[in-house]
Amino acid sequence: MAFCYERVSKCSKSGGTACVLTGQPFDTAKVKMQTFPSMYKGLLECIVKTYKQVGLRGFYKGTTPALIANIAENSVLFMCYGFCQQIVRRVVGVDRKAKLSDLQNAAAGSFASAFAALVLCPTELVKCRLQTMHEMQLSGKIIQGHNTVWSVVKSVIQKDGPLGFYHGLSSTLLREVPGYFFFFGGYELSRTFFAAERPKDQLGPIPLMVSGGFGGICLWIAVYPVDCVKSRIQVLSMSGKQAGFMGTFANILRNEGVFALYSGLKPTLIRAFPANGALFLAYEYSRKMMMEQVDMY
Repeated sequence: MAFCYERVSKCSKSGGTACVLTGQPFDTAKVKMQTFPSMYKGLLECIVKTYKQVGLRGFYKGTTPALIANIAENSVLFMCYGFCQQIVRRVVGVDRKAKLSDLQNAAAGSFASAFAALVLCPTELVKCRLQTMHEMQLSGKIIQGHNTVWSVVKSVIQKDGPLGFYHGLSSTLLREVPGYFFFFGGYELSRTFFAAERPKDQLGPIPLMVSGGFGGICLWIAVYPVDCVKSRIQVLSMSGKQAGFMGTFANILRNEGVFALYSGLKPTLIRAFPANGALFLAYEYSRKMMMEQVDMY
């Protein structure tokens, strides 16, 4: 079973790549709006200003680290998901081939996300900084920007050393662990709803995509404020020492109000449904194909 999940994680890379390329403009808008809410009052304003000031390429800043982040996260996440399901089976004392409940699957996904966060944090830091480099210069927080992945990586190493890539790690963990509980929980609950009395494995592509999209929406609604704090920490630490999670969270509430924590939610939800629907569709069909190959041997 572990072999199967490892092979599945490799098969889901192409689906994840397509999701990044189509969803990157929405992700860029999200990070810009999270980090500089006073510059952009809404999604349309963010899109128009970015296009006028930087052009179409401005929406695809950080695409390379985003691709690396997506591939690394999903590979680790889905591989560890299989292992964590086995751990949950041991904890609850059921057979290793027994079907887990929706709640138990959600717990397994939550455990798996902690491992994914370790590979996700460094790549997200580089991505977020590239996406907001123009705003950092406009606001006067930095004098000279970095326009390539390598220049950002080099600046992090020179300024903070290797540990500098883990600015925002606690925020990433606070987002991933509860977030993926809702992600996998929402997905499994939706599959249960569509399956009714038949096995979940017999669901067609439309119910799987809807279930995956529902899981993605559940994740972001549950943990979006945490993601907003994470983006602030990873981007603003470029200009100097940045407060930790609690300090940044309190500062946003005190100076900008609670709604600032939800700035950029609209492009996130627009992107989340199709992206996660496609991801789970690729995952389930790849897993089914690999399981059939394993059974043949």
